[in-house]
Amino acid sequence: MRRGLAARPWHVRRSSLALATGVWLALAPQQAHSQNSLPQNFVYLRDIDSGIAQDIRYAGADNFVGRPLPGYDAAGCVLRRDTAAALKQVQADLAGSGFALKVYDCYRPTRAVRAMAAWANGRDNGSTRRFYPQLQKDSLFALGYIAGLSAHSTGTTVDLTLIEASAPAAPAFDPAMAYGPCTGPAAQRAPDNSVDMGTGYDCFDGKSHTASAAISAEQRRMRNLLVAAMAKRGFRNYFREWWHYTLRSAAPAGYFDAPIRPRPPG
Repeated sequence: MRRGLAARPWHVRRSSLALATGVWLALAPQQAHSQNSLPQNFVYLRDIDSGIAQDIRYAGADNFVGRPLPGYDAAGCVLRRDTAAALKQVQADLAGSGFALKVYDCYRPTRAVRAMAAWANGRDNGSTRRFYPQLQKDSLFALGYIAGLSAHSTGTTVDLTLIEASAPAAPAFDPAMAYGPCTGPAAQRAPDNSVDMGTGYDCFDGKSHTASAAISAEQRRMRNLLVAAMAKRGFRNYFREWWHYTLRSAAPAGYFDAPIRPRPPG
């Protein structure tokens, strides 16, 4: 969910929003670029590979905040061109395996990162506790699940999973439903047509660690398949989140705040 400076996770080690905000304000003048149009060399993934499924969670209500995040004016995956091209290669490599990619989050405007930090410091009404069933909300900063900056804002990081190539669309998410915890059986979690990786997406729990021993042999096989497919095309996994990958070869870039708008027609 949260990503770090350069292409490596950076953790805010205190649960204080004041600390996270202070870090952001100190770095923002040098590293964040606010604009209304997408940064140069950013592309819509559909223009590079329309076959990669998209389920952009922060554009809707099926996420740990429980509402669309600022900057997600459209449910579309935007990435730096080199990162999108590398994903296209992964998708092609998977063609003979019976599996395909599905992305949950791609480029993330910095305003959305700030909204995550504000949520983490707010009152817990329990409405999204299924994402952190074993933790207290005010511990999420200290444990490194939420941070003041995200590599997603550079366009070089993506959250994704595997689906069966012939998988039907998932049932619609119903905000009124009482879905089970992200650590529970797949049939009890919020609807998703992905393969079962042992937890749902954005699950703040030790079971989400890529090498967790608390999952089944088949879930382990699926995680390993994804890691291998992504590594072949230059992506590095973040060990605490089985879904999180950053393009290793990506040149350093700034952090951007341009909103994700609907893809232009044509």
